[in-house]
Amino acid sequence: MSASSSLDAGDRVAAGRGPSIPAFRVARSKRMHLYVLIVCVIIVAVLASVPLWSQVGTSRTLVTLFGLVALAQMWNLLGGFAGLISVGQQAYIGIGAYGLWLLADEFHLHPFVAVIGAAALAALVALPIAPLLFRLRGGYFAIGTWVFAEITRIVVSNIQATGGGSGITIISAARIPFETRIPGTYWVGLTVAVGSVLIVYFLLRSKIGLGLTAIRDNDLAAQSSGVNVFRSKLIVYVIAAFGCGAMGAVVALNLLFIQPSASFDITWTAFAIFIVVIGGFGSIEGPLIGAVIFFALQQTLSQHGQTYMLLLGAIAVVMATVAPRGIWGLVVARWDLHLFPVRRGLVMQSPPERAEPASAGEADAAADASSRKEVAP
Repeated sequence: MSASSSLDAGDRVAAGRGPSIPAFRVARSKRMHLYVLIVCVIIVAVLASVPLWSQVGTSRTLVTLFGLVALAQMWNLLGGFAGLISVGQQAYIGIGAYGLWLLADEFHLHPFVAVIGAAALAALVALPIAPLLFRLRGGYFAIGTWVFAEITRIVVSNIQATGGGSGITIISAARIPFETRIPGTYWVGLTVAVGSVLIVYFLLRSKIGLGLTAIRDNDLAAQSSGVNVFRSKLIVYVIAAFGCGAMGAVVALNLLFIQPSASFDITWTAFAIFIVVIGGFGSIEGPLIGAVIFFALQQTLSQHGQTYMLLLGAIAVVMATVAPRGIWGLVVARWDLHLFPVRRGLVMQSPPERAEPASAGEADAAADASSRKEVAP
């Protein structure tokens, strides 16, 4: 190596007092997320006050929106984050609805309290079912979930105590005074909707959330990287069953009547898929946007019958073609905006200092030190 060779990095730093390495830290939240939190709290507070000043019909209609939000969040947790494409979540909606009747009418729990018990019952049923379904992959898993939902519907339809195929009225809920039942049902529905968002949010911020994206992309690669794939899928599946069960119980509490053909209808899952496709897969914001859009379409066009269903199908096809990641996916691609801080990022704590020019004496000393490091070729 000749004496005219360039100085190494350490000599350059010594000679020129080079820049210091900037300090970074791992962070999720930004200042913007504090403002988002404030706005969310205000929105929830306004929604919570609706029964105090609105008409009864408005409160009952908004319960439907809350149910759609919870359903979409739970399905997106399965399909958008864990890669478990299910077409059988109506099984847990029906179990939640009939669980409400069982706990409220047969075990004499207060209907509002029975909503939690019905959701827990749906999660309890999902616990032994999940390992059996996990033996199936891809499309076979989706078919398996649908088969389980159909078996559950047939079994419930043939139980005389539940009214068979004709359905049954939830007597204990009907006996609650009207001025208590309507706002109480509304607040329970709002709690289920907000709770579903919070459950997904905190789950994604946990260690399980770190592995869900890897599982969705390639579960074998995720397992080889140390992710407990079975445990993560089981937790997600049971949580989704719990949320769908709570949603089914709220719908039953709002209607006061349950029927197998309605509670176990595959249309529930079709609605969830439509909402997530429109709003966006793999995000918390997407199902929220999709639920509001679907609810608006449902309230304005549902009276048109088959035309309404054709329009929904056309919208879904167009969105899947033009924007495969949904409306929120377009927003993220354009502005890189994330309202819910579930991702980790590097934040610079201190900027690097600029390099200072070295004095003549320091430069000569650095050159002498470099020449001493020369070795024969």
